[in-house]
Amino acid sequence: MNRIKTFIQDAGWPRIIIGLFLIALFIAAPSVKVRVDTSLSDTFTRFGMNAVMVLAMVPMIQAGCGLNFGLPLGIIAGLLGAVLTIEIGFTGALGFLTAIIIASGFALIFGYGYGVLLNRVKGDEMMIATYVGFSSVAFMCMVWLLVPLKSPNMIWGYGGSGLRTTITVEDYWLKILNDFLAVKIGEKFVFPTGMFLFCALLCLIIWAFFKTKTGTALTAVGSNPDFARASGIKINKMRTISVVLSTWLGAIGILVYQQSFGFIQLYMGPFYMAFPAVAAILIGGASVNKASISNVLIGTFLFQGILTMTPSVINSVIQTDMSEVIRIIVSNGMIIYALTRVVKARAVK
Repeated sequence: MNRIKTFIQDAGWPRIIIGLFLIALFIAAPSVKVRVDTSLSDTFTRFGMNAVMVLAMVPMIQAGCGLNFGLPLGIIAGLLGAVLTIEIGFTGALGFLTAIIIASGFALIFGYGYGVLLNRVKGDEMMIATYVGFSSVAFMCMVWLLVPLKSPNMIWGYGGSGLRTTITVEDYWLKILNDFLAVKIGEKFVFPTGMFLFCALLCLIIWAFFKTKTGTALTAVGSNPDFARASGIKINKMRTISVVLSTWLGAIGILVYQQSFGFIQLYMGPFYMAFPAVAAILIGGASVNKASISNVLIGTFLFQGILTMTPSVINSVIQTDMSEVIRIIVSNGMIIYALTRVVKARAVK
């Protein structure tokens, strides 16, 4: 009995209810003629696509910079890496690696500037981060129209200027991670082994980073800045490192997302991508000042699992194709729930 109480206290009723609801959806799926193997495969794929962008929340939270609503800045770095690689013409594993390298360069520059800004507005990081995220997307809408790239796979029409809204990666690095060591069981279930291994590698890197002296100092800054300052830790430096790391993970995360999704989405594409990532890590049990890799894994699976299963099951029950409407309602509902947790946490603090 005590173990059950301890488990409930550690997990929290919201996560338990969401988890039970997800299990109920999988159990109910066969009775409404929804294939469990297909749904499970889709859930694993969506998990791998989004896990790195959720992981990008951890460094900033641990450093006391709050939830990274400025994630679109990192996503833009990833988009720049992708389009420049296509312009160069690299494909396959070399193309994907080149996109990562170019995106990392932009992420370091953007992350440093973003970190300097957040150090000047301590206490209002999340509000400023939201502004940075939205304004950077709006600014890039102009850049995508003016950038002098010439690849016919990206520009508007023949001899036009500016980049298309959506660019396919089919001829470049489509499912370069998904198909690596992929496990296929039956006709419908495919486990994207390569994407999971890549996500696991990044999780291991972040875990190892927080075991280093710098990582420990960064956590100390987020937990007790006064103690950290008294210990000789440079607060602003640690905060900047956390922002750079989060921005870099966001850049890598969108590349992982693109290779599975099949398209690069420019212009307004990155606009709302921070909110699902924020919701996922909060549903996973994180707070505004503490997060772990387990929060990332649990939250991403629950969020993407609900988002995958709910439209399929409800569509089969009501015999109407309302999958996109249902997906929007469920997604926004979980985001709103997660954000109410932020408000409560800040009120208590």
